[in-house]
Amino acid sequence: MTLTELRYVVAVAREHHFGRAAKNCHVSQPTLSVAIKKLEEELRISIFERGANEVTLSPIGKRIVQQAQQTLEAADSIKQMALDGKNQLAGPLRIGAIHTIGPYLYPELIPLLRKAASEMPLVVEENYTSVLTEKLKHGELDVIIIALPFEEQGIVTQAIYKEPFVVLLPASHPLTLRKTINSRLLEGENVLLLGQGHCFRDHVLDACPACIPKPGLEGDLPHAVEGSSLETIRHMVVSGLGVTVLPCTAAGAHSYSQRLLAIRRFSHPMPSRTVALAWRVSFPRPKVMLSMRLYVIVI
Repeated sequence: MTLTELRYVVAVAREHHFGRAAKNCHVSQPTLSVAIKKLEEELRISIFERGANEVTLSPIGKRIVQQAQQTLEAADSIKQMALDGKNQLAGPLRIGAIHTIGPYLYPELIPLLRKAASEMPLVVEENYTSVLTEKLKHGELDVIIIALPFEEQGIVTQAIYKEPFVVLLPASHPLTLRKTINSRLLEGENVLLLGQGHCFRDHVLDACPACIPKPGLEGDLPHAVEGSSLETIRHMVVSGLGVTVLPCTAAGAHSYSQRLLAIRRFSHPMPSRTVALAWRVSFPRPKVMLSMRLYVIVI
């Protein structure tokens, strides 16, 4: 059993495909397949169940891949120990953020990190919490930026800031006459929400029950209009489809003037979410996480 064989196993588990895994490992497919077959024969078990169109993990294979990932990270930790005293902020950092955080945090965070750690190229992506979590666990990402609650075995979380929600309204809406808005006032409004799968949708509905979709009122649009992104929903508000609730960092990032949109805070208690960093317990560069926390807090 070698570290190379374990890397091949983890790659196939991630890709569910031998060809794509081989490409990502920069080897030929026969080379990868033979190495995995050799490991399976050595262990006298089948790590993968090979189908016509997809490769899946066997029950024992799932446990083996999890242990293989930990072993590979332990090997990386040994390398890091050898570099102890040298710069941990050297080498690529792979960051993921959920869709309702990334577009608004990245433009501020990335320049700060690039200035502080010029030898640490950043690879960034946006995705759903569930997808980012799997990529983090499989070592495809080093750190993710998500909203709490978040609990996963082997993952450390660190809350970094609390973000209040605000109401976004067409500038001509009657509620703009108020300085703050009680969530109960949204009971009769057409509240535009993100679609299923976005955790921010769940956060809004948990914090503001008045926003729960309802059957449409007579003569009104249905209370079930959804958007694929916060920016799409912003356009819907401008067009007069309804109102929406946004995290405050997203409220001002738009190209429309105050002639078309108005932002109002909620009355107390103000709904909010807690944004956090999450990384694997075994991540071998703790100074990177310290820098991430410091610079996000500065923003």
